[in-house]
Amino acid sequence: RMLLLVLVGVLLVITAEARIGSSSELDFNVDTEQTLLFDVICKTDKYEVRSYDSEKWVSTEASSFSMEIASITAFRRLFKYIAGANEEGKKVEMTAPVLMEMEDVDRPFWETVVYPMSFLLPAEHQEKPPKPTDSNVKLRTFPKMNVYVLSYGGWMTSLNERSKAKALSKALDDAGAKYIKGKHYAAGYNSPMTLFNRHNEVWYVVEGDPVCASSGSSSSEETDATPVS
Repeated sequence: RMLLLVLVGVLLVITAEARIGSSSELDFNVDTEQTLLFDVICKTDKYEVRSYDSEKWVSTEASSFSMEIASITAFRRLFKYIAGANEEGKKVEMTAPVLMEMEDVDRPFWETVVYPMSFLLPAEHQEKPPKPTDSNVKLRTFPKMNVYVLSYGGWMTSLNERSKAKALSKALDDAGAKYIKGKHYAAGYNSPMTLFNRHNEVWYVVEGDPVCASSGSSSSEETDATPVS
């Protein structure tokens, strides 16, 4: 019985780490060795639906009237954590993607907005991550979730990111898909030093059953998501 419990424990650890793996498993450019892996549920010509397992992240928040300024502040704070600003003084490997939570609200350009940013913790630190020493940095567990994803290249600027989010939102509304409205995730996979072949994404969290509508279909022609092999 003890052996069985040990085997079950090992299996649980392996399962917890199974969706963080080599970036070479993805078919787009990633600048880190480890990345958040996913299962593709279905695709259309407008978006794809992915399934993500629950994983641990390290997060912080920065306030600014500009996403660009807030991202610099938040990134530096999180980078200090992975560089050793934690209770164990450990260096933590950089992973991808970097996530920012974005509000879908039109505001005056001078109004300050809070931008949460998160770094994915690598597989070896998922079970017991080192605690941050900065009170503005927190460990966080994201739940298992399905997300609607739109991918795009180039640089993630405020205008570009917002335009892509609106495009995805419209595609989902046209398809009759249900999703959490009012906010989305902006995912970046590349270092600022990478000038070409960059990869970014917009995520909306699925509510209910995922929907993949065929290209050009009306809401009455939409079909439920089917697995992609």
